Amino acid sequence: MEQGVLTLCATPIGNLEDITYRAVRLLTEADFIAAEDTRHTKKLLNHFDIHTRLISYHEHNKVEKGPELIRLLQEGKNIVLVTDAGTPGISDPGEDLVKLALEAGITVTSAPGCVAGITALIISGQSTRRFIFEGFLPMNKKEKAEVLERLKDETRTVILYEAPHRLIKTLESLYDTVGDRDITVTKELTKKYETVFKTTISKAIKYYTEEEPRGEYVLILAGRDENELKEEIKEGWNSLSIEDHMKLYIDKGMDEKSAMKQVAKDRGVSKREIYAALHT
Repeated sequence: MEQGVLTLCATPIGNLEDITYRAVRLLTEADFIAAEDTRHTKKLLNHFDIHTRLISYHEHNKVEKGPELIRLLQEGKNIVLVTDAGTPGISDPGEDLVKLALEAGITVTSAPGCVAGITALIISGQSTRRFIFEGFLPMNKKEKAEVLERLKDETRTVILYEAPHRLIKTLESLYDTVGDRDITVTKELTKKYETVFKTTISKAIKYYTEEEPRGEYVLILAGRDENELKEEIKEGWNSLSIEDHMKLYIDKGMDEKSAMKQVAKDRGVSKREIYAALHT
């Protein structure tokens, strides 16, 4: 029996006009639609007069429903996976279903469309050349602290998601860890009251302390200045004596020539200067 295909289908993040012709066709022709919230997806399907059968698949039932969906795919059924809004598989259990499907030898494809993080990034006014996606910060305090510590010296633009009731706390955590960096706070993306607020973390905290946060937020955090970071690292190395700096790499198994080259690179000087200092 020929197996079915699992298609990850992007849906609008706000404006229903952002759905693609292909997405409408796939949703109409599929044997089943696996949805994060069937009630939410039902509204979308009703708008486009789509009557495909829905199956609930979300974070709290993925262990039970995942194998069931794989069985249907193995029986030749075509399944379209959707999230509440945007592209499935990003910060949702779609990732787990994709892994199960590939392990079972099932074809997985996508019908691309909206992604809230990218939509926010390109209208944020922050650098788009290099960026990372962090999604929602961990709820666990230790894990959250570890992620924030990594962001401290991150030079790429950072994309974060946040719920309204946690927005101020997240902004305060960012301020305490990375300082008062530039940030763009976006919400209601693609909707009538879309908001793009390019500011600093401290000003954002002040604003949302006075104005109650409402809606789902995407935060675009500026990366740390690369030259500033390099200078700080160089200052840290220069606080060591050259002998101790060399010993650090020799103890790691480097030969003297390689260690000398690395020390010169760390301190921003020529290898000749390091050689001269060691043999003075």
